[in-house]
Amino acid sequence: MIKKKIVSALLLLFSITSLTWGETTEAEDHSKIADSSEMTTVEEVVEEGMIPVYGDQIQDGVYQIDVNSSSSMFSIESCELTVADGEMTALMTMGGTGYLYLYPGTPEEAAAAPEEDYITYAENEEGQHTFTFPVEALDAPVDCAAYSKRKEQWYGRTLAFKSASIPSDCLTIERVTPETLGLADGEYQAELVLEGGSGKTTAESPALLTVTDGQALIRLVINSSNYDSVILDGEKYENQNPEGNSTFDIPALYFDAPIPVIANSTALGRSTEIEYTITISAPEA
Repeated sequence: MIKKKIVSALLLLFSITSLTWGETTEAEDHSKIADSSEMTTVEEVVEEGMIPVYGDQIQDGVYQIDVNSSSSMFSIESCELTVADGEMTALMTMGGTGYLYLYPGTPEEAAAAPEEDYITYAENEEGQHTFTFPVEALDAPVDCAAYSKRKEQWYGRTLAFKSASIPSDCLTIERVTPETLGLADGEYQAELVLEGGSGKTTAESPALLTVTDGQALIRLVINSSNYDSVILDGEKYENQNPEGNSTFDIPALYFDAPIPVIANSTALGRSTEIEYTITISAPEA
């Protein structure tokens, strides 16, 4: 009788252990990788004229920064970049709560990595999910694998953290400027690219570049009459052509790299600030 009880107890213990082991294995199985058929449209994240910017080219500090994401399903509501001793990390506040882990690499690398290498989320005071993610370079593609809570599989995302969000006086990189080019006073023609917003707004190119006493102004002519001002480097510039395409003479701070501007649109009878970048090609001296 005692032997039967011992055998029954052992069988029960074995059953419980098996069930527990099965549940643990399933919970810790992060090897699933989403294929392309399960992915939304992949967007390009690196814009024309972007050149990688590294941590040792930025003054130590904390900056609010814009991020391009290759997927609309990986929505970053806001991002705070911390630079310390040449190392960069980004605190990303997500637009949803659908991801349990991130990994700085491809889905294949994430699936093969130990779980202690995963980046887990934290909740802020508003209950939003945040991830602290390492950043090797700004203005460059960064691989990010994201583990879906609902689908229980890894999705490949590509991010680009944009240096245009950082004040120019906090960047220690050497920019191509009118001074470094040695531009003499006078008028030049320079290719200009306007990017941002809905992607439908463009600017006249080539544009008139005027250099006076070593200071350069670029004439920004937008293909719309709905903009009454732009803000560049904290200064506001008014539209000079209220009867036609919005026109602004603004400083050409540097060439061959995106310059952030904020344009105020009055379309539909309301004022809306829209973020753009302008990239001015360096003219021949």
